[in-house]
Amino acid sequence: MRLILAAATIGACLAAGHIMSGRESDPAPASVIAGETAMRAEHASLEIGKQAVPNKPPPRGVSGGGDDSCQWANDRECDDPDIGTGACRMGTDVSDCRAMRAGDDDSCRWARDGECDDPNFGTGACVQGTDRTDCGQVSWLRNLNDSCATSFNNVCEEPGRGSGCAARTDRSDCRGRQRPMTINDHFFGRDDRVRVNAQELPWRYMGQYTNGAGERCTATLIARDVIVTAAHCINTDEGIRADGTFQPEAGGPAARTTDYFLNPRFNYERFNTTDEIDGLDWSLLRIDQPLGERWGFAGTRIITAQGTAAARAFDLYQAGYSWDTGDRLSANIACHIVQVQGPDNTFAHECDTTRGDSGSAFLVRNGNAWDVIGVDSNFRNNPGGPFIYIAVSAASFQPYVADFVARRIGTPVGQQTGIKPKRDR
Repeated sequence: MRLILAAATIGACLAAGHIMSGRESDPAPASVIAGETAMRAEHASLEIGKQAVPNKPPPRGVSGGGDDSCQWANDRECDDPDIGTGACRMGTDVSDCRAMRAGDDDSCRWARDGECDDPNFGTGACVQGTDRTDCGQVSWLRNLNDSCATSFNNVCEEPGRGSGCAARTDRSDCRGRQRPMTINDHFFGRDDRVRVNAQELPWRYMGQYTNGAGERCTATLIARDVIVTAAHCINTDEGIRADGTFQPEAGGPAARTTDYFLNPRFNYERFNTTDEIDGLDWSLLRIDQPLGERWGFAGTRIITAQGTAAARAFDLYQAGYSWDTGDRLSANIACHIVQVQGPDNTFAHECDTTRGDSGSAFLVRNGNAWDVIGVDSNFRNNPGGPFIYIAVSAASFQPYVADFVARRIGTPVGQQTGIKPKRDR
């Protein structure tokens, strides 16, 4: 499976918070890396992560057996349907499934280093099933998810114990919500997410954004024809791909993006390799249909200006298309900010977000209305503790919203990043 992984250089660690979205890109094969030093550097880059989560699209048709003809073969994750993700046809992902079929072993070069390197819930540096000793505590989570439409209802509905869910798709209801603290994912020891009614506020403001490269994030309506998401959701290794679509969760046809705006100082390579510009990880997108007239839209509000103590008092509401919950929103209700980071306009939070939640909004109540106070960005490593989940405060993008809505700034999709000259008011 292909994901986007942006390796981050870790700065000071906080004792909380974590976040985000995506599945990682496959690390470079060992055969193309020169020497042990480079290999260790590759492994280190997988241990930390700001991940953007494109969920795996449906597999292309393949045929034959006992081979690696699946498009997802050799990505280190078993995708056969009986023991793997099911993204491949049976017998077309042999290399990735071999260790699991034979029984887990420690054949990976990174085995027994004290860190789980299986894909997904580990660093992804090893083929699935080849880091047995290090992954023992989390291996039970392998190829289980909560993608069933009725997951999180506290009733196990998998075959053999209930009905209504496919095998391995009702994980939390069938196996509990507790999660190992060593998991390389989005939990503080427990999964607290819930399903929500997309016809209700504020969930009907939300939808799935798919960029021109097919990578998927979460976005939120903040005007009749404007959505906000993360900047890394429209950036790819090939450049900006803002030529995407926004599919509202509440229903109806998808809208296409026509214009975008980023902070001119956002640099995708720098974002991927440092923590220095995390506060610039936001983007405004104009869509070709006024979906906000039908579903409504959120305002924007800054709650981080008064510091951590004041910000912690707000109940946050967030929902996104987590990689492990399918094409349906999973939400966090009344989670909280942990730490306002300061001048870079970011904050750490305790909400259970993961790959695929990138760009999702954090909202607070404003009477009968709702305001976006930040968007999901990335997570940072925190040795010995849960990952630090980082979000971008609305303080970073609110100053541009009015001008973008009024079409005074922005760039048509397909053009290089830039700012249109302001028109006379």
